[in-house]
Amino acid sequence: MDLELTLDRVAHGGHCVARHDGRVIFVRHGIPGERVIARVDRGDEKKRFWNASVVKVLDASPDRVPHFWEQADALKAEQRETLPIGGAEFGHISLARQRALKGEVFREQLSRLGGLDADAVGFDAVEAVPVAGWNDDASNLADDGLGWRSRVSFSVTSDGQLAMHPFHSNELVTVGEMPLAAQAINDLKLWETNFRGYERVEVAAPSSGQAPLVVLIPRSSNKNPKLPQGSAITQASGVVVIQQTRGSAGDGRGSLHTLRGRSDVTELAGERELQVTGEGFWQIHRGAPRALTEAMLEYADPQQGDSVADLYAGAGLFTAALADRVGLTGHVLSMEGAPGTSADAAHNFANDPQVIVTRGRVERALTHAMRGGSLDAVVLDPPRTGAGKESVAAIADTRASRVAYVSCDPASFARDVSYFAAHGYELRKARVFDLYPHTHHMEVVGLLAKNEA
Repeated sequence: MDLELTLDRVAHGGHCVARHDGRVIFVRHGIPGERVIARVDRGDEKKRFWNASVVKVLDASPDRVPHFWEQADALKAEQRETLPIGGAEFGHISLARQRALKGEVFREQLSRLGGLDADAVGFDAVEAVPVAGWNDDASNLADDGLGWRSRVSFSVTSDGQLAMHPFHSNELVTVGEMPLAAQAINDLKLWETNFRGYERVEVAAPSSGQAPLVVLIPRSSNKNPKLPQGSAITQASGVVVIQQTRGSAGDGRGSLHTLRGRSDVTELAGERELQVTGEGFWQIHRGAPRALTEAMLEYADPQQGDSVADLYAGAGLFTAALADRVGLTGHVLSMEGAPGTSADAAHNFANDPQVIVTRGRVERALTHAMRGGSLDAVVLDPPRTGAGKESVAAIADTRASRVAYVSCDPASFARDVSYFAAHGYELRKARVFDLYPHTHHMEVVGLLAKNEA
């Protein structure tokens, strides 16, 4: 069903809000203020809300620009009678307007879920981040929002071609480029290799300049994975297979086997080099490690001799900076739940006596590790779902005076801010970074301070 709609404000999730006959409709691929024809793609007469996608623009916004990626362009997809792939849903909007829209979403979420005015915590505008490694010169880099992804995940068709999914669809659309990916990933030309027998292909281009690592996830029927043939495979620094066990998807519990070369990459964290295996986590945007570390250090303000914690620590990006700041007289508790990633952290800080690496779920393991002790500061970077009420309570029990909260979701961040408030913590500052250009996603760093009794 096609409807003529006038698009109102942007909503969390990348949709514009519209109304038709009293029903709210969330519309993708539009810009607030536009008049469009939108196709209801998840409608149900009994539901209060519908979802729709723009298929024709009647009155365009001055901020509408040609989409940089044809396969993600909703209007061209309509001409091809197919669906646009996901992952670049803001590609039709100028970068300046993208960032303004993300700022509006942050303000709305902080007000609605956190009960706070963004102006009161010093938020001004979403900040652009150069697509540059830690030690690269970013002064002459173009701000076009392309080439920022150091990690990319592809699905694989039944006949072995790389593909991606449209939004909320099981359909697969084959791809022959990935403009958001780092040049080193595109140079592999993975789409020229046949990956029959595999379900997913992931690739990581490390900041060290090392050749990319290719990670293969086989189909359940593929009991004896073989090395695919192609130039992309020979150019990669390594090719590994992760055999998922039941319930292991996404939590690092799959078994890892090396088919060729290395099973890890080397990432830069300031002056340090950190090992990240094929199943480990690292920030996706090439400029994120430096930008987020600098913001985290500003807010956590670790001093020589302090006792601090890095929660949801991954391979140890923030742990590295904290360990250097607190020195040998301080202590850093680095906590991560995923086994493979926690093993990376244990390897990376084996020679740092001030760092204790612990594996476990924060809501339980933090209380056990602290044994009633206290901390000077806490850093947390939870998954998109946020920390949650139990983890916030465990953090509050450490009596840390400063909490630096790094979040990739403004809704869960704002919700958790309200949980912290119940324990006497106040959000004092917040910055928002555009680490996911041409998508609706953003990264938030906030400072929560313990109110004086």
